Amino acid sequence: MRFLICIFLSASFVATGSAQTTLKTPSKSDLRLRLDQNAPRWLKQYDVPSVAVAYIENGEPAWAAVYGEQSPGVPATLKTLYNVASLTKPISAEIILRLASSGNISLDAPISAYWVDPDVKDNPWQELLTPRLCLSHQTGFSNWRFQTNNILKFQWKPGTRTGYSGEGYDYVARFAERKTGHTFEDLAKEYVFDPIGMNDTSYTARDWFAGRLAIPQGPKDEAEPKARTTWCAADMLRTTIGDYSKFLSSVMHNDNVTKEIAAERLTITRNLVTPDQQTKVCAQAKLDPASCNVIAGLGLGWQTNQINHDTLIDHSGSDWGVHTHVLFLPQRQVGVVIFTNGDNGEKVIREIVAMIYPNPIYLAHLGP
Repeated sequence: MRFLICIFLSASFVATGSAQTTLKTPSKSDLRLRLDQNAPRWLKQYDVPSVAVAYIENGEPAWAAVYGEQSPGVPATLKTLYNVASLTKPISAEIILRLASSGNISLDAPISAYWVDPDVKDNPWQELLTPRLCLSHQTGFSNWRFQTNNILKFQWKPGTRTGYSGEGYDYVARFAERKTGHTFEDLAKEYVFDPIGMNDTSYTARDWFAGRLAIPQGPKDEAEPKARTTWCAADMLRTTIGDYSKFLSSVMHNDNVTKEIAAERLTITRNLVTPDQQTKVCAQAKLDPASCNVIAGLGLGWQTNQINHDTLIDHSGSDWGVHTHVLFLPQRQVGVVIFTNGDNGEKVIREIVAMIYPNPIYLAHLGP
């Protein structure tokens, strides 16, 4: 998964600070028309089977559209189920945040009172882990334990650095199970899926998946990884484009979270842009350093990016043959959700983002 921090180190940084707040998105009707005209062409150009897009306007799902095939010869529809890869994480984070808002857990209480992974039971650092550190990628774990010989290990002291970790999300989910006495999937249903009306979303395979899955198209020289058979709080959730747009709208409205937690969700834990990097960026942008401010980092379940006075929230996902992306601008109450089931899906995503939010700084992050 790419971090948005990459955009600030790119030589493609060409927009001025004032340009960030004057960009205008197309009207709803114009946007949909342009997508209808171009999406089929982009799928063919980049060899991507399908793309699903949902647009949020005034904080509400405005429309959703699907193009291409979910599998050879089978058209993708609004009922098609996509593996959203790491877009699973914002949903898992929301479960934890709503649990905390209801008083059932604390974001800052030690996880060790209820859950300790056997791999780290002898390391005193496990006593430092909290839900907040897990959701903000500060556990000190690698992304996946297979990267450390299938043993969960601390790479640094929790809370002292930021490092993207799916293992951290699984860790806090197991804590939530033991703290509440309910399975994580039951918690998902109670706190997120049912209240929002996400009736076509699941962490694990269901009978109703039959005939609805978007089949990934991965690199021809790589075998598809073995599918998971148990839930994962960080990856592989299946959902429809409509369900995820409902979820994004609910997040934008701060439904069922306290005012304090809603603010913390989008608050950058640690600025990942160093002074030297900012100086370089401002020089590349030909901006006076006194009027050029760039901050980027991780909140609770989301990535928050501030360019002068403009704030953009996003998250992306990537698995074998899968690329997904979601972004929203809280001040404007607009957003977009994009799912693809092709190895070149990033290129289709970039084309769509360029049409919806033509910010050259942001587009530099998404690549050529």
